Amino acid sequence: MSSSSSLIQGISISVSDDDEASGKVRVRVRRKRNRHPVSAHRRFLRRAARLGGPLLLAALAVSLFAYEYYRLSPFYSSSSPPPPPPTQAAGNLSRVDRARKSCLKMLDTEMLQNLELHEPPEQNLPVKEVVYRSSLPHLEDNISSHMTNSRFNSFTGYQTLTEREESFKPKETTAVHCGFYSENGGFRVSDVDKDYMRSCRVVVATCAFGGGDDLHQPIGMTEVSVKKVCYVAFWDEVTLSAQHEEGKKIGEDLRIGLWRIILVRDLPFTDQRLNGKIPKLISHRLFPMARYSIWVDSKSQFRRDPLGVIEALLWRSNSSLALSEHGARSSLYDEGNAIVRKHKATPEEVKIQLDQYRQDGIPDDKRFNRKKALAEASAIVRDHAPSTNLFMCLWFNEVVRFTSRDQLSFPYVLRRLRLPGVHLFPVCARKDLVNSFGHRRKVKPLAKEGR
Repeated sequence: MSSSSSLIQGISISVSDDDEASGKVRVRVRRKRNRHPVSAHRRFLRRAARLGGPLLLAALAVSLFAYEYYRLSPFYSSSSPPPPPPTQAAGNLSRVDRARKSCLKMLDTEMLQNLELHEPPEQNLPVKEVVYRSSLPHLEDNISSHMTNSRFNSFTGYQTLTEREESFKPKETTAVHCGFYSENGGFRVSDVDKDYMRSCRVVVATCAFGGGDDLHQPIGMTEVSVKKVCYVAFWDEVTLSAQHEEGKKIGEDLRIGLWRIILVRDLPFTDQRLNGKIPKLISHRLFPMARYSIWVDSKSQFRRDPLGVIEALLWRSNSSLALSEHGARSSLYDEGNAIVRKHKATPEEVKIQLDQYRQDGIPDDKRFNRKKALAEASAIVRDHAPSTNLFMCLWFNEVVRFTSRDQLSFPYVLRRLRLPGVHLFPVCARKDLVNSFGHRRKVKPLAKEGR
C-alpha cells in the first residue's frame, strides 16, 4: 500500500488509497516534549566546567612567572643565604666549571706550569718615581684646623685642592698623598704580617671588615701558582669574631685554606667601605716588593690561575691595569643618578662630586678610547709600576674626598691622567674570572670619632 504524509504546523495527516476511496481522513496530533527548566546551580556547574580548564592553566602560568621573577630578583639573593662555594682538594686545584664557554682566553695547563714572571712594561708617562708625602718631612696636621665634614685624616693627610690639581700633572718624580701619612693614622698590622707581605711578589687580595662576607676559597690555579702567589685576606677583629662564632678559625700557619689572614687593628675610617679601599686601591703600599696584584671583592670567589690571568689581561695586551667594563651603564653621570636612586650615597654627596667633575671639564661621553667610559671594579688586575701606582693613589684620594663609590671616580682619573695600557675587558671575562655570591651580611660601621 502506498502512502504519503505532510507536516503542517505539527499536525501529521496520513492519507491512504483506501481512505481516499472511502472519503475518510485520519488526523494524528504530534505532542511536543515537555522540557524541564535547568536550575541555576546546574548552569553554574556547566559554565565552570567550560571555563575551569583555561583558568587553571592561566593560574599555573602566572604562579610560575611570579616564582621565576622573585628568584631572579635582588630581593631573593639578599634574603636567602648564598650557596656554599665548592670545595677543592689539594690534588684537584686545577678543576673549574667547564660547562659554559669561556670568554677569558687562558693558556693551557702545561704552559701555565712553565709561566715565568715578566717585568712590568714601561709606559709613555714621564713618571719614573712616585714619592709619598708620608715619607717627606711634614708637620703633624692639627685636625681642628680642617673642615669638620672632610674625610681626610691623619691616615690620608690633608690634600688641598691645589695639591690635587698638581697631582694630575705627572713629572719624572711625583709627590702625592697615598695613605699612611702619619704613624698615628691607623691600619696597624703585626711585624710578622709585615714581613710576610714584604715577601710577596704576586698577590691575590681581598678583605672583609665589620663582620662582612665569608671567605670564599680560590679555585682553578696550578700547583706552581700556589707556590708563587700570596693569597691574602685582610680582616678586622669584628670579622674575626664573627667567623670564629661560625667555627672558622685561623690555623697555626695563620691561614684558613689558602688564604693568609692579616688582622688589621685601628682602622682609620668609620665608613667600612672606605677602609676596604685601602687594600683594594693602594695595595702597592701594603706589598712594597710585589710586582703584580689581583684584587677580588669579598662577595666573589676567584676561579682562575693568577699567573694565567696576568698573562691574559696584562702581558698579552701590553697593559698595566685591567678591570671590567660596567655591565649596565657607560656614563659616570648616569652612574651618579643610579647611585642616588639606589640610596648608595646621598644626593648632596653625589652632586658635589659631579659638579666638580663638570667644572674640571669631564664630558658626559659614553665611550673613551673606543671602550665604555665606566668600569666595574670588583676585580682589578694590575702591575706595580710607578705610573700605575700613581694612578691608584689619585683614585684613592678621589674616593676619600668625595663618595666611596669608586666607579664614579675611576673615569675621572682615567681622563685626567690618561694612563696608557688600561684594559677594560668585557663583562663576560669578569664572569669567567670570579664567581659572585653577593654580600651575605651587612657590615658594622665603626663607632668612633675621626682622627
